[in-house]
Amino acid sequence: MQNSSVRFFKSPNFYLLYIASGMLILGSCKTTAPISGEQVQKPEAGEVYTETIPLTDISFDMVLIPEGSYMMGSPASEANRKADEGPMKEVALDAFYMGKYELGWEVFELFFKQNQRLFQTLESDKLNAIDAITRPSPPYEDPSYGMGKAGYPAISMSTYSALVFCKWLSTVTGRFYRLPTEAEWEYAAKAGTGTAYSFGDDVSKLGDYAVYYKNSDTHYSKVGTKLPNPWGLYDMHGNVAEWTLDEYKENAYAISESKNPWIKPTVIHPRVIRGGSWDDDADVLRSSARTASSLRLQKRDPQIPKSFWWNTDSNFIGFRLVSPKVQPSKEEQKQFWQTVLDE
Repeated sequence: MQNSSVRFFKSPNFYLLYIASGMLILGSCKTTAPISGEQVQKPEAGEVYTETIPLTDISFDMVLIPEGSYMMGSPASEANRKADEGPMKEVALDAFYMGKYELGWEVFELFFKQNQRLFQTLESDKLNAIDAITRPSPPYEDPSYGMGKAGYPAISMSTYSALVFCKWLSTVTGRFYRLPTEAEWEYAAKAGTGTAYSFGDDVSKLGDYAVYYKNSDTHYSKVGTKLPNPWGLYDMHGNVAEWTLDEYKENAYAISESKNPWIKPTVIHPRVIRGGSWDDDADVLRSSARTASSLRLQKRDPQIPKSFWWNTDSNFIGFRLVSPKVQPSKEEQKQFWQTVLDE
């Protein structure tokens, strides 16, 4: 553990309990043939819902990602492939909903600006629960770096901050939300394809689907300005990179389970970041590309100890929400938050 003040996933036996209790097992899984080439597995029609934050007019859309299996990782023949993208393995996942867009500032600021007064008319049990959730300390500097907030993805938060936000959101809405596992993220990004990008291997088309170094003009863009992937998700390639639940390990695919895999974090860094950003070259935006976080994300933070909530040097990282199709029980949710936030 690199920082004893905040610990994650400390119980070596909880993962098996967690899987068995349905926290990451989201429903019965039908194993299908590995997906390859341009084959597309489409979600069930109409399975999209809009979540409106109670007592506000702020909402976001969640898209159903169907249960199924796919080949995680990239083939040795893929251009710019890195060693940590293999060995490829067939992975089976249960169904979940994923944010249509990267999480925006409008929602995240409801949390970190500590708007308790806004929610005073919530049911007493919800109000008491959200009042008990610790809110982020003020950021050292503008976390958006002046690049814009209305309509833009939230950035610069730590994984701890993103997880506490998910607990807050789950409490306010009554629906369980969390970060995606790395396997869930890649499955949703590939959207039934086996090519370098969800639209194929032709990098000349990347500008139609992604905001990245070549076309970003040195800043991020509003969410949804480019074309979506085959499953209706926007900005899975580029704009901002996205946190996942997993600890980064170079050999993750060789040591992880084949069904609902999850590498439990035992340290704050390195964590897996996916998707590439406005400040990355095209190769980092590939569906199978992996990036590891490090303490360098807080290089310019002068505080001692450094903030658990904000990363001064991560104006290219945000996150996307996931909600299990089969919702965990209240007790299972309680166990989850106790584990990931060490409460």
